[in-house]
Amino acid sequence: MYISSMQFLYNSSIVLVGVILRIIALFNPKIKLFVKGREQVFSKLEREISKTDKVVWVHCASLGEFEQGRPVIEKLKSDFKKHKVVLTFFSPSGYEVQKNYDLADVVVYLPLDTKRNAKKFLKVAHPSVAVFVKYEFWPNLLTQLSVHNIPTLLVSGIFRKEQIFFKNYGSWMRSKLKAFSFFFLQDKSSSDLLTSIGFENNLVCGDTRFDRVYDIISRDNKLDYIDEFVNSSPVLVAGSTWQEDEDLLVDYILNHSKESEKFIIAPHNIKEEGILRLKNSLKDKAVLFSEREGQSLQDFKVFIIDTIGILTKIYAVADVAYVGGGYTKSGIHNVLEPATFGVPVVIGPNFKKFREAKDLVNLGGVVSTSDQVSVNAILKKFSEEDVFRKERGEIALNYIKQSLGASDKIMNYLKTLL
Repeated sequence: MYISSMQFLYNSSIVLVGVILRIIALFNPKIKLFVKGREQVFSKLEREISKTDKVVWVHCASLGEFEQGRPVIEKLKSDFKKHKVVLTFFSPSGYEVQKNYDLADVVVYLPLDTKRNAKKFLKVAHPSVAVFVKYEFWPNLLTQLSVHNIPTLLVSGIFRKEQIFFKNYGSWMRSKLKAFSFFFLQDKSSSDLLTSIGFENNLVCGDTRFDRVYDIISRDNKLDYIDEFVNSSPVLVAGSTWQEDEDLLVDYILNHSKESEKFIIAPHNIKEEGILRLKNSLKDKAVLFSEREGQSLQDFKVFIIDTIGILTKIYAVADVAYVGGGYTKSGIHNVLEPATFGVPVVIGPNFKKFREAKDLVNLGGVVSTSDQVSVNAILKKFSEEDVFRKERGEIALNYIKQSLGASDKIMNYLKTLL
C-alpha cells in the first residue's frame, strides 16, 4: 500500500510539474529552454539511433557532472569505437554548453521522468549500459532499467546521511537503488552509508574529475597573446571571479602589488556592464581580451578575459591562482584546474561543501581568506617568498596525482559489460 501510494503521488507530481513548467516557460527564458528542448528528444533519438546500434547512455545533471563523466566518455569512444554514446542533461546550463560535444553521438535533454517517457526513452535509445554521473535518481527511469535488466552504474557517486535513502521513511526511494549494478564512489563515508542499507556492491575509487584535469597538462596550452602579456613576469591568474572577488583583487593590485607583478582576470560573468566596471576600476592598467588587437599587451598590468573557453589554458602560465566564488552564497568554482599546474590557490571563505577544496585547505595547497587584509597578506607572501609559494604548489599537484585512476577502474568494469 505504501509503495503504490508513493508511486501514485510521484507520478501525479511529475505530471503537474510538467504543466507548471510550460506556464512558467512563457515568462522565463531558462525554463523555456528546459521545456522546448525536451520537445525534440524522441525525434532526435529516432533519427540518430538505429535498432542495430550498440548504445551506451551517459546521464549528467549539468556541466559539473559532465566534467566528471567526460573522462569515461573519452575512454569509451577510444576502446569501443563501434558503440554510440547517448549523452543526456537535465539542466539547460549543461545542455546548451555541450550540445555539440563531438565525442557523443547524440546529445539531448533527459525527458521528464513520467512512466510513459521512461518506457519510450529506453525503447528508442535501447542502451546496453546506463551510466549516471554523481547523482540524480529518477524513480521511473530506474524502474524501467530494472525491468529491462540494463546494467546501470553510478560513477563519481557521493551520498550524504541527509538524503532520503537513509531515513526511516525512505524505503520507496531505497528500493529504486536496486537498479544499480554497481556504485563507484568518491569517498568512504558514501560507501559506509550505502553498505548500512544493504548495498555492498560499491567501490571507493575517487572522483573522475581528477583524471580530467590532470589530462589538461598534456595538451597544448600555449596562447601567444598570453605569452606576450606575461613577458616573463610573475603572474596571478584569477578565474571565475565575481564582483566580490574583483573588488578585493583591485585593491591589492592598485595598492599592494609589486610593479613587476601581472594579473589575468577571467570573470564568471562576462556581461559588458561588469567587465567595464572592472576595467574602469583599474584605471589605465587593464586591457580587455576583446580589445587586444593592435595593443602592446606587455605594457599593461592586468589582462581581463571577457570571453569563455580558455581559462584552463591560461592557468598554465600562473605562478599563483585565485579561484572566485568564495565570497558569494554559491561558493567557490573549480580549484582542481589550477592545482593540476602545480600552483597554490587562493579562495574565499565559502568552500565547505566542496570536498577537494576542504582537503587542499587542510593540506595547505589552497589558502582560504576571509577579508581584504587576509587576501593582501597571502598574495604578498606568495609574491615575496618563492620557496613558500613553490612548496604550496607542489602540495596541490601531489594531491591531484594521488587522486588519479577512477576512470580506469570504471572502464575495467564496463569492459565486462560491453
